[in-house]
Amino acid sequence: MIRLLGVSKTVTSGEQRLTILHPLTTTIERGQFVAIVGPSGSGKSTLLGLIAGLDAPTSGSVVIDGTDITRLDEDALARLRGATIGFVFQFFHLIPSLTARENVAVPMEIAGAADASARASALLAELGLTDRAHHYPSQLSGGEQQRVALARALANDPAILLADEPTGNLDTATGRHIMDLLRRIHKARGTTLVLVTHDADLAALADARLVLRDGRVVESAGVEVVSA
Repeated sequence: MIRLLGVSKTVTSGEQRLTILHPLTTTIERGQFVAIVGPSGSGKSTLLGLIAGLDAPTSGSVVIDGTDITRLDEDALARLRGATIGFVFQFFHLIPSLTARENVAVPMEIAGAADASARASALLAELGLTDRAHHYPSQLSGGEQQRVALARALANDPAILLADEPTGNLDTATGRHIMDLLRRIHKARGTTLVLVTHDADLAALADARLVLRDGRVVESAGVEVVSA
């Protein structure tokens, strides 16, 4: 489902070249739940962004379901993301001028779905938000906003769900609820789930784990890694 072949990321900082992610080769199997763990600055969010096609690697290839996304133009990449990948961010990134239902419907409307509003309502109901569908983000708690963001990520029934610190902006109890929802979705839908977290307890819930430090994989379990 997800293959990384010698993927690295280097940026320029002043006159220096800074390697955020050293060359990495690995495969995440279809339906697997993988946690990417590490302290701030370890490269874990960079790695997730490369998998999502939100950033381009300095070297190597990212292959999603047989397609090398590093060779796609922006339009083709956007179409692939819209059809295949759902992304849950730490800070929700909801559109403040739209209601919860409208936020969830946006990806489906972009894809041309005729039943976007009805499907958005069904997704919100699945996540226990039926009575909050007409509320704006400012009227929702942090946990409710994250559930709306999760419903939006599921809008086009993606095969891959990427979550970048989805509990990092929530209290412990609410964060656990979000994780329970992610695990339920993973099991019920067979979704490939890749979770970035610094929380070892959350990472322990995954099928496999990659531990990053200073842009290198220093430990792995359940997934084979070749790194430089």
